[in-house]
Amino acid sequence: MKIGIDASNLLQGGGRTHLRELLAVAQPENHGIQQVIVWGCASTLEQLSDRPWLLKQHIPLLERGPIIRAFWQQFQLGKLARDEKVDLLFAPGGSIGGDFHPSVTICRNMLPWEWPELKRYRGSWIMYRLLLLRLTQARSFHKADGLIFLTDYARNNVQQATKNLKEKFITTIPHGIHPRFFKTPRSIQNSKNTAEPLRLIYVSIIDLYKHQWQVVEAVHRLRLMGYSLELDLIGPANPAALGLLFEAIENFDPENGWVRYHGAVASSELHLFYQQADIGIFASSCENLPNILIETMAAGLPIACSHRGPMPEILGDAGIYFAPEDASDIAISLQKLIDQPELRLNLANSSYERAKYYSWESCADSTFAFLVQVAADFSREF
Repeated sequence: MKIGIDASNLLQGGGRTHLRELLAVAQPENHGIQQVIVWGCASTLEQLSDRPWLLKQHIPLLERGPIIRAFWQQFQLGKLARDEKVDLLFAPGGSIGGDFHPSVTICRNMLPWEWPELKRYRGSWIMYRLLLLRLTQARSFHKADGLIFLTDYARNNVQQATKNLKEKFITTIPHGIHPRFFKTPRSIQNSKNTAEPLRLIYVSIIDLYKHQWQVVEAVHRLRLMGYSLELDLIGPANPAALGLLFEAIENFDPENGWVRYHGAVASSELHLFYQQADIGIFASSCENLPNILIETMAAGLPIACSHRGPMPEILGDAGIYFAPEDASDIAISLQKLIDQPELRLNLANSSYERAKYYSWESCADSTFAFLVQVAADFSREF
């Protein structure tokens, strides 16, 4: 059996990380797959480990912008797949072009599927881009012969919005986490009226649904109560949201004494920041499968977390939850963790154990098993 992978729209972020980590540990030969072909741009292919069964094919057209990429995917990808005689086309970027069957794709982004989150971008080009993405993803999900979701939360919500997906092959396969993020939980003490501050960390893109400015205000409230705290914020930024963050920093930490915004940090270095932190924060109101939350769990940190989206599915009872748009509620959750060292350690141990469920080896094995299942079913029908 031969599998083709369309990596044309995996240019950065979680999609590229998923493909890189998946192929690095995959053993497709265990499922009867002799070759995997990946079509992509040079920067994506360079990140993929060399494997004896992996053929990386550079497509120069994919370096030339989104319109050219869409044209290639729609009109040339199918011909390439047929010429290579692949048995199934896997499009992990969430979009399927052309007329090749059987095909499998992944639901990656929940922003297009949640109207309250879409409305945060009302009147901006981002809202129109997300609406277009909703249409193209819905078309791809209907067109696909198999569909992978990352969480049951995403699966239930998207299936409800696209009623006639039920007869297709549909499964839930979560991503994994790199071993470098795992660090055994450690005990830390209360930090009220002490010289040594507790270090709080929130890693995520600065965006309108991530609520970093509410986190800054929450930490400010606790500092006014006598808690010695510092906050590290890490991630690239949406300009509008970055403005809100800088405004909050100007209001609550005008001397830049306790908020540190580091900007984007390479994934290969993130674990070093987690290792220096005492408490993790995750304040997003819209997610599919937040790798950052899993990384924070694996880092052995007690976590104050948003109660929205799939977060309770992932973190379970191993965290303290809050309403992400409410700085007061965020502060209350953090205060519970700070004031109760035993609770903090118990939650850190629980979340650390839950993080072990998210394995790239398991993800790769389940993914290739599913691809073979879809291909076999399609061949029986046709």
